[in-house]
Amino acid sequence: MDLIKPEVGLIFWTSLSFLILLFILGKYAWKPILAAVNEREQSIETALSRAEAVKEEMSRLTSENEALLKQARAERDAILSEATKVKNQIISEAKDAAQKEGTRQIELARVEINNQKAIAMADVKNQVATLSIDIAEKILRKQFEDQKKQDDLVKELLKEVKLS
Repeated sequence: MDLIKPEVGLIFWTSLSFLILLFILGKYAWKPILAAVNEREQSIETALSRAEAVKEEMSRLTSENEALLKQARAERDAILSEATKVKNQIISEAKDAAQKEGTRQIELARVEINNQKAIAMADVKNQVATLSIDIAEKILRKQFEDQKKQDDLVKELLKEVKLS
């Protein structure tokens, strides 16, 4: 039972040794330990703030990249749209030019055909006239072999002239 009831001397020496230990720890151990804990706390806070800053920077860069991608896509779409318009315009102009050239060629061919037709008609008329004159000459020679027929024809023509 002695162990359950401490004596005054034991309490005094235990308290004295505790106070000395407390003083030594306070003077030599707690200040460096607390300083190390504070330093560690500061380094952790600095690392967290840097991590937060890096996270914000990454977020900003990501949003900038997305904006640049959107802008690049918009520019690409604009360029493709412009290229399509130019292509359609070139095709339209080529079709118009081809149609005009075709119309011009057809008109030239029509004029050439009409010219050739007129030349052919004139040639046919000349041949018909030549043949008609030849036939008329042969017929007249045959008819005018007789002098009496010639006199009758002249009289008849004179009557017609006077009547006109």
